[in-house]
Amino acid sequence: MRGHHVTIVERADRLRGNGSPIDVRGDAIQVAEEMGILPALRDARIRMTEQVHFVDDDGTAIGRLPDDIGDSPDDIEIAREDLSRILAEALPEAVELRLGESVDSIAEHDDRVEVGFASGDPERFDLVLGADGVHSAVRRLVFGPERDWTRHLGLYVAITDMPGEADAEAERINPMYSYPGHLAGIARFKDRAIGVLMFASDPIDYDYRDVEAQKRILFEQFAECRSWKVQTILDAVRADPDVYFDSISQIHLPSWHRGRVALVGDAAHCASPLAGRGASLALTGAQFLAEELERSHGDHVTAFPRYEARQRPYVEFAQGAVGGGGALLVPPTREAIEARNRLLQPVGSAPMDPVSE
Repeated sequence: MRGHHVTIVERADRLRGNGSPIDVRGDAIQVAEEMGILPALRDARIRMTEQVHFVDDDGTAIGRLPDDIGDSPDDIEIAREDLSRILAEALPEAVELRLGESVDSIAEHDDRVEVGFASGDPERFDLVLGADGVHSAVRRLVFGPERDWTRHLGLYVAITDMPGEADAEAERINPMYSYPGHLAGIARFKDRAIGVLMFASDPIDYDYRDVEAQKRILFEQFAECRSWKVQTILDAVRADPDVYFDSISQIHLPSWHRGRVALVGDAAHCASPLAGRGASLALTGAQFLAEELERSHGDHVTAFPRYEARQRPYVEFAQGAVGGGGALLVPPTREAIEARNRLLQPVGSAPMDPVSE
């Protein structure tokens, strides 16, 4: 707590865990150890990379990712619901967690910030930290419209629960099917299965909170494909009230702080899912910010720039590491798909040795 009274505000009415697994890697491993949660992360670890098989129109495996593509042996892949649970359990009792709440207004004064909530009257805080994701309300209220800071990377992604596939006799294999400008896949971990859909597109005008509008976009994109299990995944989308859909984009801001407000994690600097470093950047950024506030005895004028100076190199590396990841997953043409497939490792060849804990 470092001497602060902390109030956490979450729009959802529960701790959310839907979506694909995520990675904790690099210096974020040390942050997790200092937080005391590293043993729990390791206990909940899953491994999926070596189980990704690309399939043809009929579902026949044609190859898998080469062994030299993937995580460091020290990286920890974990289900989102497990990471949410572990972080929530680590909260000190003094932290106030408000679920089903959202921020409507932010007004800064010399000695405080007045925050208006959807549920009632404004409240006063010394500092406001926006850690509310790529569609950050805090960023919009303080720094301006999202479109001013978004860099679209040309892809959209959707994730849906597929309970009917969770018990399939599939040896935990995660098949991925590509056709020009599109990818469909099924990923299995723990006792769950999720469907993944990706497609290439220029920016689409839609309400990111309108689930039915998002589903219509997916149906339009994939409706004509009758190969493999694409229609089965669309059926799962149709039945899922919490389907995830969003652009694959980055957030680029010239500064992550203004007055008594600072941004952390994807709200400040989303590197996109292609980078695979969102959780790790959130952990390092939160630690740097807490340390700098402590070192400056709560003086945000000193702490915020120091936090940003420490975190910027991590963000620039992650945002620059995206490279051609999208083209590997979603090749634009049949020729590009065939070229990608020639690089795949044969199915049945030995995977990397599992890491012993």
